[in-house]
Amino acid sequence: MILTSREKQNEWFQGNAHLAAVAITLLGFLARLWTASGTFLNPDEALHFRLANQVSLALAYKESLTAAHPPLLTLVLYFWRALSTSELWIRMPSVLAGTVFCWMFYKWLSNVAGSLAGFIGLLLVAFLPPIILMSAEVRQYPLLLAFLASALYFLDEAFTENSSSKMAAFSLCLYFAMLSHYSAFLFAAALGIYALLKIFAQRSSTRLVAAWAAGQLGALALAIFFYKTHISKLGVGESRTVFEGWMSEFYLRRSYFDPAHDNPLMFLAGHTFGVFQYFFGQLAIGDVLGLVFFMGVALLLRGEGFFEDRISSRCWGIFLLLPFAIAGGASLAHVYPYGGTRHVAFLIIPGVAGVSLAMAHLARGRWGRGVGIAAFVLVACIAFGKPRPPRMDRADQSRANMAAAMEFIRQNMDPSDLIFTDYQTDLILSHYLCQQRPVSLDLAPANFEQFSCAGHRVASTDYKTEWMLWANNFPQHWQQLVQAYNLKPGDTVWIFQSGWGIELPEDLRKHFAEFHDLRFESFGDNIKIFKMTVGQPMPAPLASP
Repeated sequence: MILTSREKQNEWFQGNAHLAAVAITLLGFLARLWTASGTFLNPDEALHFRLANQVSLALAYKESLTAAHPPLLTLVLYFWRALSTSELWIRMPSVLAGTVFCWMFYKWLSNVAGSLAGFIGLLLVAFLPPIILMSAEVRQYPLLLAFLASALYFLDEAFTENSSSKMAAFSLCLYFAMLSHYSAFLFAAALGIYALLKIFAQRSSTRLVAAWAAGQLGALALAIFFYKTHISKLGVGESRTVFEGWMSEFYLRRSYFDPAHDNPLMFLAGHTFGVFQYFFGQLAIGDVLGLVFFMGVALLLRGEGFFEDRISSRCWGIFLLLPFAIAGGASLAHVYPYGGTRHVAFLIIPGVAGVSLAMAHLARGRWGRGVGIAAFVLVACIAFGKPRPPRMDRADQSRANMAAAMEFIRQNMDPSDLIFTDYQTDLILSHYLCQQRPVSLDLAPANFEQFSCAGHRVASTDYKTEWMLWANNFPQHWQQLVQAYNLKPGDTVWIFQSGWGIELPEDLRKHFAEFHDLRFESFGDNIKIFKMTVGQPMPAPLASP
């Protein structure tokens, strides 16, 4: 039989797909490794490390209960820091988990939708800039994605092979996902419905169903434990519901449905496309690929595509929609944010899977065409994508800038001088001024947090008072600082600001005549330092809204 050149090309791609996937995964790892290197920690990363950087495991767990996440990352970092506390090293669990996610996502998608769809999906999750960045920071999401992709792989393998041991592996991976991030509860609900559909469609054995049911009971017990010991205590007394207290009331407000201003259908449609805009890092491409995703789901629901029978195809189509439907419903109920934000990172799995399947269908099984479409999308996202805030440019976040700022403190600040900052800077400054040692907070006046390191005393607004100082709130907080610390005229106070969106000295010079001649030191755009003297002319504090 004589093969055409196109058939030979397809045969070559299929024969080398596994080796190419290994190479792509390795390149994805290197991309994450490079992104994780050479930059100082952002405020969220510094917070996660502070929680873990304790003198005992029990204290680390206790500190983890003050955060809005399960304890797994904190416990991993507690042990991980024993070898090093460099930025790259403490980001390595995320880098490694992000790489594992790429591989397990490829294995799962290849098994259920074919090697071409799996390879396209691997290209996307390995190289899309927002997913790389998510896997190169000290965050829970890489662990979440790695365990969820593994859970999906073992779940489908369990049904295919009628294997109770693989069903047990599915349950274990699901537990670890729930230990990583609370959004796993939403994905677990989708997985439960998906599993029920497969059980009834395939008439699974009693032994397999029993293994699945036992795993689900364990997941339910874990969810109840977290709710009783942690979730129910978050934001108590700060809002109408538990969840509003730690998310919607302070930020992400537009990611929650507001019945006073939003139409439910318009909210769901707009925020669903916002999810794709965020994952692909480019607005127009995200919108187009959102449509491609729904095209892929429609093919599955019609029984077309990559499955031998319509029942399996429709089960998979329903599964791809379920996480979006559950996440959207949670936002309508004001329980969880939904839209273009990292908090819905679990939607990367069904979102990219649906897009990959649709691309493979458009390629009509031709590997060259399918890989070409995926490569075109990647190049366009990298070339024209724009990272969403909050963000820092890599050059501004250079580790050298932080080292220079610490040297400025040593050379210019007298130990008797007070350093004043906001909460996001407090997280970063404590990490570097204390040289990555555990931070011991001192007794501080109300609405302030205080610590001492390297002979310097630092006071900051606490997490409930002010995340960031800016021109409109600075005069009020300055007045509160002077009163709370009983500062005398002539006392020197240094203002140190680092993190996202800091423009305090520039805005003070722009908006207040008293600061027109303010001099400040800048170490990139994300570290600013200037000196104040108690008793110097100050604008009147603005009235609280």
